Amino acid sequence: MLRIITDFDGPVIDVSERYYRVYQICLEKTRRPDQQVQQLSKAEFWQLKRSRVGETQIGVISGLDEVQAQKFAQMRKQTVHTQPYFQYDTLASGAVDTLLKIKQEGVDLAVMTMRRTRELDYAFKQYDLGKFFPENRRYCLSNDYVKTRDIEDKPLLMARALKELPTASDTWMIGDTEADITAAKRHGIKAIAVECGIRDRAQLELYQPDFIVRDLSAAVKLVLEYSLQLTA
Repeated sequence: MLRIITDFDGPVIDVSERYYRVYQICLEKTRRPDQQVQQLSKAEFWQLKRSRVGETQIGVISGLDEVQAQKFAQMRKQTVHTQPYFQYDTLASGAVDTLLKIKQEGVDLAVMTMRRTRELDYAFKQYDLGKFFPENRRYCLSNDYVKTRDIEDKPLLMARALKELPTASDTWMIGDTEADITAAKRHGIKAIAVECGIRDRAQLELYQPDFIVRDLSAAVKLVLEYSLQLTA
């Protein structure tokens, strides 16, 4: 049995608008009423995020002083994953067609995400994605889970998934961050990094995934071709 485990934000959901809206709001709330700031365009902001420029530095680049920038970073951290802002998420281009293809090909599909249960359920309901991922193929954080760092938490989710899921002859992890790559490599699973998410190619290369491709569609195409070669 061929299995694909996919991250959610990045490969399936585009979070860039949510992150940018929260950036705008936190910048506005942090600046003094008479203070001129340099609000970044969405493209500028997202490129900084993808190259892992820190939140405090983004605040400074936007015209805040050091103290304000730290306040801005803290506010952003507390805000970006709260319920009012998930409405700004959108489906990643081609994601639904690709999920349909995975199902049509008879590939076992699971999702593995650092979202909490309520956050994942919200997106499933918003975009009717639950049909692709039965309850026993959803791996996310409980609503009361105390997060440490994604790069530590995600391998723990992977360990749980591999313990619970039926044995597969070949398993692939598709994701857009160092946490996805690390979770896969720590458990001997092939890792495909996609460039459509929150890390740029240079950042992904640092963690040496097996492949780096454009998006979920390209990743699945690669997996299916690889599988065909093995069975040929």
